[in-house]
Amino acid sequence: MQLPPDRNYLETRRWRVTGWLLAAVWLFFLNIPLLAALHQPEPWRRVVGATTLVAFGGCYVFVFQWARGRRLTRRRVPVGRAWAAVALLLALGLAGIPGTGGDWLTTLVFVAAAAVFLLPSRQALVVVALAALTPPVTAALVPGWEAEGTVVFAVLLASFAMFGVTRLTQRNSELQAAQQEIRRLAVAEERARAARDLHDILGHSLTVVAVKAELAGRLLELDPARAASEIADVERLAREALADVRGTVGAYRGISLAGELAGARSALAAAGIAAELPDAAPELPAERDELFGWTVREGVTNVVRHSGARRCVIRVEPGLVEVRDDGRGPAAETGSDGHGLVGLRERARRLDATVTVGRRPDGPGFLLRVTLPADR
Repeated sequence: MQLPPDRNYLETRRWRVTGWLLAAVWLFFLNIPLLAALHQPEPWRRVVGATTLVAFGGCYVFVFQWARGRRLTRRRVPVGRAWAAVALLLALGLAGIPGTGGDWLTTLVFVAAAAVFLLPSRQALVVVALAALTPPVTAALVPGWEAEGTVVFAVLLASFAMFGVTRLTQRNSELQAAQQEIRRLAVAEERARAARDLHDILGHSLTVVAVKAELAGRLLELDPARAASEIADVERLAREALADVRGTVGAYRGISLAGELAGARSALAAAGIAAELPDAAPELPAERDELFGWTVREGVTNVVRHSGARRCVIRVEPGLVEVRDDGRGPAAETGSDGHGLVGLRERARRLDATVTVGRRPDGPGFLLRVTLPADR
């Protein structure tokens, strides 16, 4: 089966074709010197005129496309190569004089436009000024050549138009670079967010599994029935953790305060920590309920894993949730958060909530509190 073409490939190809057409369409104005060459009475003049004009047109299109490609990819056009390209175009225009006569001056329009597209602004301005002055000067110096006022106007108009094309190409390249950077940052942020969510989910579940497995090992000989019950809880928690991971990978898993309070009761009991929890979760808006659920999960995970506490108190109000214990408290004021607290702070910022983490002000132990502003 043939696969469809890659979208980026199609867009790149379309831009290339558009670039060639954008440059080639203006070659129509070379018809004046071309007709002059084709009406020369001597064959060699016809050959010289037509050949140089074809070479001039091909060179102009190639140079334009080369410079356009570099600008779109935000690469600098080397000044030396730019001057060489302008000089080559001018040389081809001059080489056609035996076949085109005074009509070779039309090629100056393309030389000036190429200079604007290739060279820095001040250098391009010098080339444009010289190209605009050449028709009246040559008309005064060369017998039989007329002062081509239309060429002067065309040089100035083409230069102004090419200046706009140059700025447009530059802005497009900057816009594409900005869009690529936004996509890269969005992907990085999404990955970081998924990693924090997985850490929060697995950190809590695996901590409870470890505590219950340790308890079952101690009870295996003393109370086999309760040990079997704890092993059953371990199996259940492992299956729930697996389901949570699958839900998080497929789409971010919403959690509820009521579910986390029930899980906290079980985890604290398994760890031998006395728990003081609300009998029921209050009715809260969905976003606040999820934030409070994550707060309870993070706080209880830290209590079970790190605190060495004997008692844990969870307080829930419509605008506040708090988890505190009587353990050893923060080991040190490091000023840095773990993955779980980083994720919690990020979720709290979406609701303009304040996260307080640190030592209890009323005694030993650790405090985690999330407070919403009064107008939420």
